[in-house]
Amino acid sequence: MKQKIVITGANGLLGSAIARKMVAEGHEVHLILREACETALLADVLDKVQVLQGDILDIFSLEAAIQPDDVVIHAAAMVSFSPKEQEKMVKTNVEGTTNVVNICLSQKASKLIFISSVAAIGRPSMFKKESITTINEEQKWEESPLNTFYAKTKYLAECEVWRGVAEGLNALVICPSVILGEGDWTRSSTQLFKYVANESRFYTGGIVNYVDAKDVAAAIHELNAANILNERFILSAGQVSYKTLFETIAAGLNKKAPSTLVKPWLAAIIWRLEAVRSFFTGKTPLITKETAHSAENLFYYDSAKLQGTIPFTFKTLEETINRICGFLKRE
Repeated sequence: MKQKIVITGANGLLGSAIARKMVAEGHEVHLILREACETALLADVLDKVQVLQGDILDIFSLEAAIQPDDVVIHAAAMVSFSPKEQEKMVKTNVEGTTNVVNICLSQKASKLIFISSVAAIGRPSMFKKESITTINEEQKWEESPLNTFYAKTKYLAECEVWRGVAEGLNALVICPSVILGEGDWTRSSTQLFKYVANESRFYTGGIVNYVDAKDVAAAIHELNAANILNERFILSAGQVSYKTLFETIAAGLNKKAPSTLVKPWLAAIIWRLEAVRSFFTGKTPLITKETAHSAENLFYYDSAKLQGTIPFTFKTLEETINRICGFLKRE
């Protein structure tokens, strides 16, 4: 059934993949974009969508963009691990989501699909450091030093969505792991590809949970079509060590893979030096205390609930990496 789909954050790596999927499925797609924002990732669909100038921090523009019976996909968010950007993350991730929820309620939108993150699920404070800890949708948020500030803002944003549900909103919460897709070298997970392309020497221990942006877009389409409401789903294709991830990317880019393991004690020195460099130069640190700690963790995010709700098969890591590397080499 054809629907009117309104998407925030559509110029990003995931938002553009969602927009492309919804256009391909024949929906009427409207994008809420800030004035003069970069739209390179939308180049192939801009003539097939309606662009609405607006901002999730501007309730009047949201009110004009969201109409009764719309399906709203809220993908706009800020990801940062820099202490300097924490206040901005609160405004974007928490206040922005509050605005979207409130306008969906007042305008009687059909449904809000909120793009959260596995980070918002939180990490248990008690776990065995040497073995993999499995996390699913039943995990309760715990205040823990293992949760990044970004994770806290996404958790608080989710709380706003569930508050909206309590007030009568139909909602769906999607929690992807690290999203891999065609994007800008300097932003989001595509920076991992740039790191390998620069033939950097170092890698950390720990594992990465990953999912293809196209799979996230496809799962959203399927869950929306099945009219699944007021549920939360983890979307993660699997896990892989940082070493294997970098080696797979290096093979796709025909580059030399990082080969030197950074031990935790060395990572602790590096993030402190980066903090000093950032203080004096004003530049974003390459590694922070949060990223240094999270890179060593062994958590597995389980997508069994999704696959038990709808028939769904994730793309393999190799398929995803090879496609993205091909895109980046062409660009």
